[in-house]
Amino acid sequence: MSSSRTRKRRTGLALAATLPMVAGALAMGIPTVAHADAAASSRDALTGTKPAWATAKADKGATADSNKVTARVYFAGRDADGLAAYAKAVSDPSSALYGKYLTAKQANVRFGTTTAQVAEVKSWLKSSGLKVTGTTARYVTVTGDVAAAEKAFSTQLHNYTKSGKTYRAPSKTASAPAALKGAVLTVTGLDNAPHLVKHNETLPPPEAVFKNSGPFSSYYGSNIAKSLPSAYGSKQPYAVKGYTGTQLRAAYGAKSSNTGKGVTVAITDAFASPYIVKDAKTYAAKNGDAGYSKGQLTQVLPSDYQYTAECGAAGWYGEETLDVEAVHGVAPKSDIVYVGAASCTDDDLLASLTKIVDNRLADIVTNSWGEAEEYDAAAPLYDEIFQQGAVEGIGFYFSSGDNGDELANTGTKQVDAPANSPWVTAVGGTSLAVSKGNKYNWETSWGTTKSLLSDDGTSWASLPGTYSYGGGGGTSKLYDQPFYQRGVVPDSLALANGGKTKQRVVPDVSAVGDPQTGFLVGQSQTFPDGSIQYSEYRIGGTSLASPVFAAIQALAQQAQGGVPIGFANPSIYNKYGTSAYHDVTDFPLGAGKRMAVVRVDYANGFDAADGTITSLRSLGRDSSLAAVVGYDNATGVGSPAGGYLKSFAKYGKKHRH
Repeated sequence: MSSSRTRKRRTGLALAATLPMVAGALAMGIPTVAHADAAASSRDALTGTKPAWATAKADKGATADSNKVTARVYFAGRDADGLAAYAKAVSDPSSALYGKYLTAKQANVRFGTTTAQVAEVKSWLKSSGLKVTGTTARYVTVTGDVAAAEKAFSTQLHNYTKSGKTYRAPSKTASAPAALKGAVLTVTGLDNAPHLVKHNETLPPPEAVFKNSGPFSSYYGSNIAKSLPSAYGSKQPYAVKGYTGTQLRAAYGAKSSNTGKGVTVAITDAFASPYIVKDAKTYAAKNGDAGYSKGQLTQVLPSDYQYTAECGAAGWYGEETLDVEAVHGVAPKSDIVYVGAASCTDDDLLASLTKIVDNRLADIVTNSWGEAEEYDAAAPLYDEIFQQGAVEGIGFYFSSGDNGDELANTGTKQVDAPANSPWVTAVGGTSLAVSKGNKYNWETSWGTTKSLLSDDGTSWASLPGTYSYGGGGGTSKLYDQPFYQRGVVPDSLALANGGKTKQRVVPDVSAVGDPQTGFLVGQSQTFPDGSIQYSEYRIGGTSLASPVFAAIQALAQQAQGGVPIGFANPSIYNKYGTSAYHDVTDFPLGAGKRMAVVRVDYANGFDAADGTITSLRSLGRDSSLAAVVGYDNATGVGSPAGGYLKSFAKYGKKHRH
């Protein structure tokens, strides 16, 4: 199996610790594919195959010709431009093809790879000295020595240092013969970071238990920390214990009839919690959610796992648990299918997404993973999957990231991928105040700074404190502005990178993500005595925002008579400036009025044996990202308001047969 970079789960960062074919692809702002230049007119460049870390400074010389390479060569299909154009048309409310979805079989017949293309690609690879070891509808796997790989892809493989280790990578962008007429989309595996590990690994036990210390608020502001110092001119409330599905449903406008019945939501993460079914049922029973009916929660899992240590497999259990419990809490009658990946590498996550579109396993797909944007060989592979999903009426939702503008994390302002793709809905995070009676009070952008209580207990040190985390957002350096953002996203954001071409800005929409106003989740965890027990704790991150918004989309699809929403962005932006959204700002209580909550945490993350730590968490301070009136790069068009589901009900009445 080819190597590929790993994707990160979001949870760990946010613990409460057909139109004409012309311009079809370009209109969506996908990366420009490099074509052969005059000096290499017989080759088509496979953009992104030389990783950014393969620099001249890191170059340690040529890789030995005898070293072995295992790679995947992906097919582009018979009509890549046509796929992009149809995906756009079928998703655009102004198009005559809007909602005219194809089945997976129809999409494959129309846009899939032909037998002749497969044969031609395999013949080229074999003639270069590579051995074809496997063939699927989307790629061929090849093995061979470095010399054969260099011949096939017209590049030299060198050794480079990366994070203190040495890896192999192309010294220039790989390419394929122009005679193949664009049949090759890309190749992965020419670089070997991370190193391969053995298959058939067993999954580890759950991570060590995490518990929240009290005091808590049961709803926002219900318990004021009267004995602690004031901040921003008043006493501040303790953080909530954790919102439940009942509170989130009410806050975002769901009525008793909005259940998501008849809609299937898929969840992708890496690995699979051995306790998910038991935990989900226990949580629902303890927190007022509807019970699961037979077959309502299913799993599609790989035959074995890999990279369990490198990916931190046990940490992904909490991600899956959060996603399942959040979707069920907000959309209690929706079917949920968990599609687990064999690891957190792109190859394996792509395999999970491919299962969903090739078999149309769901209407809506929520994904709480990603990493800082970097154009590599995987980007066009993700876009192809998302386009096929759009053609079939499947919508993909991705968490926008938990590091704000990423500057503090990577040293560079950048967005996260795959949320940067113009073919997915990027979901940002908010701090949500739900008041007594489960009423929506206000939201602000999720961006948290932390100030510790002074030793003498009379003040908050260095208010507003240091930046902890926040919802991801910003301007992509790789994708041009998609058509649906025109006229909505301010030029100041679309041109933020300094060029003359407007670019994609994220997020598209937002929902609750702040761990201080987070979700109560229940999960089997490993206790200090080694036992595995069910326990509940508060959690957040855009890992919460994505499944919450996906669940709201399930309610919306039910409201419009079960007609698939599909790729939602054109519709989302079409509703901009209406009663469908709360226009989230950093000052919902008035100009200059700041909000904060008090948190008391166990020093050891479990109990008071080692004492507690009291801090003030200031809200609405998301790095350089700002939530202002109108569209912004912290919360997108806003969060769903009462009018959101009503707008879909109106559509359903018009289009029911």
